[in-house]
Amino acid sequence: MKIYFILGLVVFVSITLSAQHHGNKNKLNKNGKGNCMQAIDSIKYDLSSQEKDGLIYMRLEEKLARDVYLTLGKTYKQKMFVNIPESEQRHMDAVKTLLDKYQIADPMFDNEIGAFTNDLFKKLYDELVAKGQTSFKDAMLVGKAIEELDIKDLNERLEQTDNLDIISVYANLKQGSENHLKLLRIIFNLLNI
Repeated sequence: MKIYFILGLVVFVSITLSAQHHGNKNKLNKNGKGNCMQAIDSIKYDLSSQEKDGLIYMRLEEKLARDVYLTLGKTYKQKMFVNIPESEQRHMDAVKTLLDKYQIADPMFDNEIGAFTNDLFKKLYDELVAKGQTSFKDAMLVGKAIEELDIKDLNERLEQTDNLDIISVYANLKQGSENHLKLLRIIFNLLNI
């Protein structure tokens, strides 16, 4: 009975944190985009090569997060393995909007789960999935590692830009990762992991 209460609480917290980050899905800006993309305007700014590389990297990193959560969701049927990948997809879409705006080639040639043209991300995907499939506790640790990596990389990318579009998107992505990390910590505490 206790485990059902805990799982119910986890679902409630997951939905609450997701709603806090993304707001009501029915509330879209004038372009039909959700919160992650609301501040992107029509003005094109000059981007440095570092800013362009950062967008490419973050597009792949958000795909990594989505793909790992989706793959682990096939093993573990908890709601978080549905909610978090949906959030990661919105993050991928927000970065893609910037890639399109600045006419930067999308590094994702294939949207297939686990397909990466970048060897680093393919290796990370394989390692994280292998570790996460050993136990539910390890899956939670993998999720924690993904979110901590995302936050670290977003902080680094935020230091490398003064572009308001990029700052807005990265700040929203960081908030989302922080919310995912809070959810994982709550699960750790509830399950005494």
